[in-house]
Amino acid sequence: MATIVEGQDRQLVLSWLPVAAMAVVAGVDLTAGPEVGFLPLVSLGPAFAGLIGTWRRTMLTGVVALVLCASLGLYDGLFETRRGYTAMLSVAGVTATGVAAAVMRRRREAELASVRSIAEVAQRVLLRPVPRSAGPLRVAVSYTSALAEARIGGDLYEVVASPHGIRVIVGDVQGKGLAAVETAAVVLGTFREAAHEEPDLSAIGARLERSMAREANGEKFVTAILAEVRPQTEQVVFLNHGHPPPLLLREDGTVDLPEPPAFALPLGLGMHGGDSPAPYPVEFRPGQQLLLYTDGVTEARDATGAFYPLPERAPALLACEDAQGALEILREDVVRHAAGPLHDDAAMLLLRYHRPEDAKGGQ
Repeated sequence: MATIVEGQDRQLVLSWLPVAAMAVVAGVDLTAGPEVGFLPLVSLGPAFAGLIGTWRRTMLTGVVALVLCASLGLYDGLFETRRGYTAMLSVAGVTATGVAAAVMRRRREAELASVRSIAEVAQRVLLRPVPRSAGPLRVAVSYTSALAEARIGGDLYEVVASPHGIRVIVGDVQGKGLAAVETAAVVLGTFREAAHEEPDLSAIGARLERSMAREANGEKFVTAILAEVRPQTEQVVFLNHGHPPPLLLREDGTVDLPEPPAFALPLGLGMHGGDSPAPYPVEFRPGQQLLLYTDGVTEARDATGAFYPLPERAPALLACEDAQGALEILREDVVRHAAGPLHDDAAMLLLRYHRPEDAKGGQ
C-alpha cells in the first residue's frame, strides 16, 4: 500500500511540473525584468508535458505557454524588437516537438503493454494451477512478480501424480520476458510427459537435459530441483540441477536444508561437461512440510542489503492449518523484508505431508 501511495504522490508532482516551470519563469521575468532574457524558458512547460503527459495535454500546455509568452512579451515591450517573436517561435517549436514525442511515447507504451499482456497470459496458461492435494500431500503455490519492467519471468513449477510416485519440479529460467517463458514451456512440457513415463528421476532429468540441448542450444539454462515423494517408504528423493536446496520443516519447528551429494550444472549446460546429478533420498514423514523455492526468495534483500533468512522464518508455516494460508504468510514476510518490489521473481511450492487421520480435513 505504501508503494502505491508513493507512486500516486510522484505522479501528482510530475503532473504539476509543467505548470510550476512556467510559473517560475513568469515570476522571474516579472521580478528581474526583460533584460535577463528568461522569456523563452516558458517553453519548459510544454517540454515537460511532452515527457510525462498525453499529446492533448502537451498541446494545451503549449497554448497556455504561448499566451503567457505573448502576455509577458507585450508587458515587457519585446515585440518592438525581434526578441518577442523569437520567444514565441521557441515556445511553438518546443510545443510541436513535445506533441510528437508524446505521441511516439504513447505508441511505444501501448506496444510494450500489448507484449507484456501476451506474455503474462502465456505464462498463466503455462503455469496452470497445481492440484491442491496429491495422495497424503496438501499442495500450495505462491508466485510473486518482480519489478513492473521485469515482471515476466521464467520461474516454473508443477506437481504430477504418476504411477511411480508424486513428482514435483521447481525451476528458474535464465533471463526474463517471452524467451524465458518459451524455455519454461519446453521444460514443463517435457517434465509433464516424462513424469508419467520414466521409472526414476534420473531418466526424467536426462530427458529434460536433452530437450534443453535441442531447444536452447547452450544459449539458455534452467536451475531446477526435481522431487519424488514416496509415501509407502516415507521418503522424498531429490535430483538437483544447480538449484537452491529444498527446505524440510519438522513439527517441532526445526529446519533442514538437504544438500545434494555433489554439485551439478543447471539444465542446458550439460554440453560443457560435468557429472550428472545423483538422486538422494531424504526422510519425509507425516506432519512434516517440504518447501521448494527459487532464488528470488533467498536473495530478497532488505534496506541494509541482508538476504532473506529463509531457515529462520520458515517456522511461520506452522502458524496456519491451511497450506495456502501458511504459504501466504511466508510470502508476505518476504515482501516485508524486501521493503518494496522484489528484484527477481519468487516462486514457492509447499508440500504438507498429512497423517491419515487428518486426510479428511482437506487442509
